[in-house]
Amino acid sequence: MNVIHVSAECYPIAKVGGLGDVVGSLPKYQQEAGVGAKVIMPFYDNKFSAAHSFKSIYESELVLGEEIYPYKILKLIEEALDIDVLFVDIPKLLFKNFVYSEDDTARFTAFQIAVMDWLLTLNEKPSIIHCHDHHTGLIPFMTQKCFKYEALNQIPVILTIHNAQYQGWFSHDKVHYLPAFDISNNGLLDWDGVINPLAAGIKCAWRVTTVSPSYMEELQQAANGLESLLSHENKKCVGILNGIDTEVWNPETDEFIQKNYSAKNIQSGKTANKKSLCKEFGFSALKPLFAFIGRLVYEKGADLLPTVLEEILSKKECNILVLGSGNSEVESALENLKKKHKGVYNVFIGYDEKLSHLIYAGADFLLMPSRVEPCGLNQLYSLRYGTIPVVRSIGGLKDTVVDIEDGGFGFAHAEASEKDISKTINRAVEFYKEERTFKKTRKYIMSIDHSWNVSAQQYIDLYNSLKSG
Repeated sequence: MNVIHVSAECYPIAKVGGLGDVVGSLPKYQQEAGVGAKVIMPFYDNKFSAAHSFKSIYESELVLGEEIYPYKILKLIEEALDIDVLFVDIPKLLFKNFVYSEDDTARFTAFQIAVMDWLLTLNEKPSIIHCHDHHTGLIPFMTQKCFKYEALNQIPVILTIHNAQYQGWFSHDKVHYLPAFDISNNGLLDWDGVINPLAAGIKCAWRVTTVSPSYMEELQQAANGLESLLSHENKKCVGILNGIDTEVWNPETDEFIQKNYSAKNIQSGKTANKKSLCKEFGFSALKPLFAFIGRLVYEKGADLLPTVLEEILSKKECNILVLGSGNSEVESALENLKKKHKGVYNVFIGYDEKLSHLIYAGADFLLMPSRVEPCGLNQLYSLRYGTIPVVRSIGGLKDTVVDIEDGGFGFAHAEASEKDISKTINRAVEFYKEERTFKKTRKYIMSIDHSWNVSAQQYIDLYNSLKSG
């Protein structure tokens, strides 16, 4: 079996969010399980493309409406990755210093057409086409309904929804971007009066997956307008929990942290990393350290943080560190807390991969007060590093974090509200004082297996069911 993953992101090449992490890891673990897996993605003008050399393995032109664009399929000359990645180079559309922009209709439609045109030329077609999010949502439709791709319509196509909030909407006056199809099938593209690539993908894919079982259930009640569609298509939908790359996220070998450690020497390891972190940001290492890592946006509950942190920090019982960027008003509000709460609070606006690793290693608790969290990877990273998650019980957070009062190992609250978040942080502060239980819990969470091994096999089983069916 050979699988091709089609995605706008893939770590470490281009990553904006969890999509990049998943596509950078899942194929690797599928390969280790004996499945041929590769990725095809856009060729961006970024640090990765500047640092490596590429060769063309295919060159042609694609038609996008009335425009013709030359393109190439590239691959790395040297082996620089754990997985086989191919790149679609459309210089006028894709070779930009960003992944996404305000209007990506032409960019990602052209990307998908290039992928499909190239697949037609292969002597050995893929066994499975695995599409990720709306940027690839037109591929299931094109394989089934566009005349030129008839030779591909027996290949099972999977669509994984990483975040249903973004759907790639565009108006019907751009339907001519797509290769010719019977106009009677136009309804498969339409949702609520516009062309909706994610909706089209859900309608036309052989199977639809999401990145956690709870998120799959929640989408039938809250999917930014696609609730009824997902309810109607629920028989072909399944939630498969994301894993993490335990080679990249490994406190025993992580080069980004102050001291490597395992569950056996967690006390000395966590202490050394915490002291390093506290020294850098002006904290006392004797207090519990809470951290938030992520985008400072509504989805993540970041707008609630300034008020919550103001209340918590006034008690001076803990330290809080924020790493992230996003909404400018939230950024300003978090920056403004620094003067008033010097010595117990700090914020780093932006993103720093090395710092994020050190925070997972050095913090005692990780805050994730999300309103929407399809799977969440941060809580899985924190468990791997012995940092106890404090989360909103929703989506993948609900599937992976069990509250300490329910016999679990973390802290969870039902609502994304200032009251619930504050109450849960206060519970965690009190738990930190129970030194023996705290250390025992911290050691236990490091033993929980959230590697990709189980999840990768679940995808392989799904592929096999489609091939045998």
